[in-house]
Amino acid sequence: MFGYEFMREAFIASTFIAITAGIVGVFVVSRNMSFLSHTLSEIGFAGASFGILVGISPLAGMILFTLVSSIAVGSLSTESSRREASISAISSLFIGLGILFLSLSSESSSYATNILFGSIVGISSTEVHQLLILAIFVIVVFIICYKPLAFDSFDHIGAQASGLNTRMLSVIFLITLALSVSIGAQIVGSLLVFVLLTLPGATARYLVHSVPNLLMVSVGLSLAGVWLGLYLAFVTNWPVTFFISAFEVIAYFIGLSYKNWKLSH
Repeated sequence: MFGYEFMREAFIASTFIAITAGIVGVFVVSRNMSFLSHTLSEIGFAGASFGILVGISPLAGMILFTLVSSIAVGSLSTESSRREASISAISSLFIGLGILFLSLSSESSSYATNILFGSIVGISSTEVHQLLILAIFVIVVFIICYKPLAFDSFDHIGAQASGLNTRMLSVIFLITLALSVSIGAQIVGSLLVFVLLTLPGATARYLVHSVPNLLMVSVGLSLAGVWLGLYLAFVTNWPVTFFISAFEVIAYFIGLSYKNWKLSH
């Protein structure tokens, strides 16, 4: 399997994507922003389609759209009375825009398939390097901002009372979430990138409690999912997204069952 260059590159890229998604996912779950990650994945689809239309890379278009939208859409999360309807409307709009951009472009439908579902054969060395730079940037930001970001994510009221600039922390988090959606979609696809950004973190909460342990378990589940998914996709020629999603869903229900078992004993 590793005799093929595209598989080596896919494993390198997916490793950093999984680490990034595992870290960010813990904070996505703790901040109750799972729905936002889903919305950004759909916005990313429109951005990638726009990139194809205007002649830039799909990754650049995805980053452009998700960065601009993340802060605007994220501000809606504070308005619970209108959050769901507003975000649903935005999701619908950007899905429509993505379809429009693709229909106006001259590229084949295979591009749409790659954007929506990801591809392990379409990642070039240049794209791998771009993904590594973005992933390392996100990881470094989280290392630098770990303590205040964790404080704000798990005890928002306490963080405000202590004088932390919670608004700035929210902006930093939304930017890193946007970048995580953009890089994760290169392997999993924009349609299901939110799986990596929500399920490992949610599963970890059923198994452990401290923030460091949450991060380790979440990253471990993300890595296991993408590595197993890539291997099974190689040997079966089935979509890698299916295997990654299936693994994370199964792990989630195992974690949920474990939590219920502990509560009943």
